[in-house]
Amino acid sequence: MKRAVLVVFLIATTTLAAYAGGAPEEGKRVMLYSAHTQEIIDALVPRLEEETGIQAEVVKLGSSDVVSRVRAEAANPQGDVIWSIGGEQLEANSDILAPYTPAGWDMIPEVFRVGTNWLPYTGIVMVFIVNTDLVPENLTPRTWVDLGDPRLEENISSARADKSGSSYMQLATVLNVYGEERGWEVYREMLENFVLSGSSSAVPRFVNDGEQAVGITLEDNAYRYVEGGGPVKIVYPEDGTTAAPDGIALIKGAPNEEAAKEFIDWALSRSTQDFLVQTMGRRPVRTDAAAPGDLPPLSEINTVPYDFEWSANNKEQFVERWTEMVQELGL
Repeated sequence: MKRAVLVVFLIATTTLAAYAGGAPEEGKRVMLYSAHTQEIIDALVPRLEEETGIQAEVVKLGSSDVVSRVRAEAANPQGDVIWSIGGEQLEANSDILAPYTPAGWDMIPEVFRVGTNWLPYTGIVMVFIVNTDLVPENLTPRTWVDLGDPRLEENISSARADKSGSSYMQLATVLNVYGEERGWEVYREMLENFVLSGSSSAVPRFVNDGEQAVGITLEDNAYRYVEGGGPVKIVYPEDGTTAAPDGIALIKGAPNEEAAKEFIDWALSRSTQDFLVQTMGRRPVRTDAAAPGDLPPLSEINTVPYDFEWSANNKEQFVERWTEMVQELGL
C-alpha cells in the first residue's frame, strides 16, 4: 500500500487577521480525506481559508485508501468530508456517508444527480494522453482496442485498478463499451502493454516526460500538461468513453459537521467551480459555469451512459479478475 501523505495547512494569525472575514471562528475546522492531486489541494485550500475562515487539514490518499480509512474509523469518525474520489466507490460505501443537500442544489443538472448519500463534485472524462514526440500521428491510438497494439508494449502508463478510483472506472468503461465478455478480451490486450503506477496523478507526468508514450488518465490531468506546453495531446476514445461526476460526501458522524457542510457548499459554489474550470481544467457540475474554452463540448465526444450502481456492485469481482490478470502477466 502506498504511503499516505498528510498535508496540514496552517495559516499564521497575522495572515488570518488580514482576511476579509477576520480570524476564523472557534471550531471552524474541517478534516478532509482526498484523492485530489497535490496541485489542486495547494491551490484550493488557501482559497477556502480566505473565503470562509475554515481551517483545513487534508489527508491525501488513493481513492481506495480513503474509503478504507473512513470505514476503519466508522465507530469513531475522525474525518469530516471525502473530497474528490470516484463515484462508484462512494456508491458502494454509501452506508458510511451522511445525506446532505447543499446550497445551490437547483443548479446541479439531473444527469449529475446519480449518487446515494454523495454529491457530484466535478465532471470527469476518461481520455488518452499521447506524447507527440514518441507517437507519430498515423500511429496515434484512437480507440480502447488500439491500446492493445503490440507496438505499444510497455509504453502505456496506467494506474492500478485496485488502488485508483479513476483507473477502476477506466476498466469499467471498457467493459461497459464492449460488454463484459468482449470487454475483458479488449482489456487484457491493453493490460499486456501497461506499465502500472501506484499513483494516478503520475500517469500524465510520465507521458509528458517521455518515460511512456501513452497514458490513460482524466481529462483535467492531461489538460494541465497540454496547457503547460508539453509534447502531449488529448485523445478521446472514438469507441466511447465515460463522462461522469467524481464525488464529494459528508462522512457519517463527522466531528465537525457544520464546518463540513459549509465546506461542501463552498466546493460546489459557482466561484469554486469556475476556479476549477479556469485553473485546473475540470468540467463543472453547475449549469451556470462553463467548461474550459478550448476543450470540446461533451456533445462532440462519444460518451456512453455509466451506471454507478452496476459499477459499484461489481467492483469486488472486477478487481479480483483484474488482479488475477496482473499476476498472470507478471506485472
